[in-house]
Amino acid sequence: MYLHGHPGPERTMGRMVLLAMALLAACGTDHSAGARSDRAAGMGATAGNGATLTGAGATFPNPIYSRWFDAYAKRTGVRINYQSIGSGGGIRQYTAGTVDFGASDGPMTDEQIAAVHGDVLHIPTVLGAVVLTYNLPALGGTRLRLDGQSIADIFLGRLTRWNDSRIAALNPGVKLPATDILVAHRSDGSGTTYIFTDFLAKVSPEWKRQVGSGTSVRWPVGLGGKGNEGVTQVVKQTSGAVGYVELIYAVSNHLPYADVKNAAGSFVTPSLASVTAAAAAAHLAGDTDFRVSITDAPGAEAYPISSFTWLLVHRQPRDSAKASALHGFLAWMLTPEAQSVAAELQYAPLPDDVVKLVQARVAKSGD
Repeated sequence: MYLHGHPGPERTMGRMVLLAMALLAACGTDHSAGARSDRAAGMGATAGNGATLTGAGATFPNPIYSRWFDAYAKRTGVRINYQSIGSGGGIRQYTAGTVDFGASDGPMTDEQIAAVHGDVLHIPTVLGAVVLTYNLPALGGTRLRLDGQSIADIFLGRLTRWNDSRIAALNPGVKLPATDILVAHRSDGSGTTYIFTDFLAKVSPEWKRQVGSGTSVRWPVGLGGKGNEGVTQVVKQTSGAVGYVELIYAVSNHLPYADVKNAAGSFVTPSLASVTAAAAAAHLAGDTDFRVSITDAPGAEAYPISSFTWLLVHRQPRDSAKASALHGFLAWMLTPEAQSVAAELQYAPLPDDVVKLVQARVAKSGD
């Protein structure tokens, strides 16, 4: 878990409260953990009507962000233009002040936060799985099994053929093809890369020593693809290829993905349930800054390459109208209505206890 920060400074939105209460009453919605969120969402809908926000960053959550932004525009008139350019690009644009918010699957480092003078809040949105997807038609419907060490050795260039005895030992009874392994990885700064390399650095001392973790690393072998989309296409078009992508990209492209051995010794299929099990291991304090890693989480049912993904928003926004519009979206995003969309797109919704913490942080930042 990363260092905890503190909530951002308070700001006043007083004259919107009566309008918000009227909207809440009209909706007739009463969720035990969401009343404050619904009230703030109503404020955003009123104050932000017709506003335009710009954001940039992670490709990992792009499918759900696209759905959310479209739904929220229809609901409120607030248009959110989002560039899916990778987490590294999102952090750079946020730091440069060229967007209203950033998005990243890898939390900003202490050094990056210092570069913006601490003016950032990490707001978790959903959880997702990074999967090992591959192109091995000879396996048919048989799902490949891999562990952390074999994955590290593949991406270090030490395992070069699919029928290597070390892979065969993990897949008893499976006839593995005598095919060369072609590694596909991200060519851009990527939160998906951060999640993947964070996992490998935990399970492989060699990986930690030689490559390390981050949104960008020096890859020992392989071909680069831009975005989750680029890696997906490399794998899809190349027999023998293996790459890491967010689960929805493998599912939507009808690509197989591996079961991965977790910290408890179980081979786990990436799914909503196994990602949620990984999140259950994270115990967040009330003053958390939400920069928490859940890769290689304990628990027999936890998928080991799971992560939160975050929006990066200002503690001290310079444009009050845009800040009000963004605050309204954040509050709506945390409602059951919005979070329920996650499962449709192979993401796991935020656990209830995390929703409560984020709602409190969002509400406080909007006061």
